[in-house]
Amino acid sequence: MPPASYAMEDLAVWLARFLDAVGIAAATVGGNSIDGLIAIHLALGQPRRVGCVDILMNNASVDASGTYVADLEIADFERALRSNLIGQLICCKHFINHRKQQGGGGKIINTTSVHQEQPRAGAADYDCSKGALRNLTRTLVLEVSELGMTVNNIAPGMVLTPFNQAAIDDPDLLEKEVQSIPLKRAAQREEIGRLAVFLASSDADYVTGATYVMDGGLMQMSGQGA
Repeated sequence: MPPASYAMEDLAVWLARFLDAVGIAAATVGGNSIDGLIAIHLALGQPRRVGCVDILMNNASVDASGTYVADLEIADFERALRSNLIGQLICCKHFINHRKQQGGGGKIINTTSVHQEQPRAGAADYDCSKGALRNLTRTLVLEVSELGMTVNNIAPGMVLTPFNQAAIDDPDLLEKEVQSIPLKRAAQREEIGRLAVFLASSDADYVTGATYVMDGGLMQMSGQGA
């Protein structure tokens, strides 16, 4: 396993090298989800290296600004939409057309959040983008099922990735934040990864339009104490 401290870019390089070492062709492509068009063109432009693309996982995201709507800059709201929704839509668009050229099939996995359902003050930018991505997934099911393609969501709660670096670096803060989670801990990224592997596998060929919430029971706390 790679070190837990690896950034996403380092993880991608590590994984590509690991796959090459076991005889599976792999390539990494740098890109920004805000400009997903570039990334998907680069990825789909490497057929000699990796062949056709069978799986698209949209996992890039920016966090909430922490700003209330009354004070929120429209540019900041648009940034969240472009990072968390529009980039994903662009990648889906090009992946679908690529799969059409291959005769159909393929799997799309979108990473949303528990906050697609559970809003927070100061997080309109993030929460709206994740709610919209959830509905993009549901819409795509109606559009691509005839191609034999599946589309699903993973909706994590708190996961110990650089997204939550402050809590990783401060055990007291982490302990405080997990008190609202029934399991009293955050998820490890490998736990989310195992679900993604299932959704990408033939074991999930009949699963589409689903949202898998992985939050340690956090959503069940909504309304408790009222």
